[in-house]
Amino acid sequence: MVATPHIGRVSVWPGPAAEERQVSSVTVKLRAVTDLADLVERCKAGDGLAFREVFRNHRADVARLVLRMTGRPGDLEDLVQEVFLQVYRSIKDFRGQSRFSTWLYRLTVNVVLMQRRAARSRPVLQAATDDSFGSDLRELPDDQLARTRRVAAFYRLLDRMSDKKRAVFVLHELEGLSPSEIAKVVGAPVLTVRTRLFYARRELLEMLREEPALEFVARELREELPQSERESESAEPLTEREPT
Repeated sequence: MVATPHIGRVSVWPGPAAEERQVSSVTVKLRAVTDLADLVERCKAGDGLAFREVFRNHRADVARLVLRMTGRPGDLEDLVQEVFLQVYRSIKDFRGQSRFSTWLYRLTVNVVLMQRRAARSRPVLQAATDDSFGSDLRELPDDQLARTRRVAAFYRLLDRMSDKKRAVFVLHELEGLSPSEIAKVVGAPVLTVRTRLFYARRELLEMLREEPALEFVARELREELPQSERESESAEPLTEREPT
């Protein structure tokens, strides 16, 4: 019997339990991919049960992105329904050339941007208030009320960004997507995504100076900037300025 070599107290070779866990993890991932591919094909064939399963599995992700893109809980359900209506209409065109999640992100972003453009074309009958984040702010505890107002103030700043910059900022800073993943979602080169993100972050830092309550956000953004950018926030990226 060959002994498993050790360095100190740590085994160089994984033990049976570790190997089983690795195999199990890979198996679960492969099964998930296979199950999703099967659901998509059934949806293309008009299987209503399969579509309801897709809705149930992905609704939370769509709702989270919609809320982060709009900052308006009151619009959430209508936009989620519109996204999945578009999924139902368009899933036959999904070819699997990108991940299903990437395709779904793209549909969601497009639906939100269309809604924002339509909203801008309508007359505003009253000013927006913090009520979109709660039916009655007076009933909230002080700390929760303060947080709700900070969130509302943060989304008011995001509303002042162009749609292109807002989209890449939300996808990168809030959803955690990489520039290459965002490029697939928004249909732009990676360098263009990085340029939009650069200007979005710099623009937000400028606007945050007008909102003292959000100074902690500004500090976090500055800490995440490369050292060269922190030393000179006016530094330009190595590309031409993209029109806003």
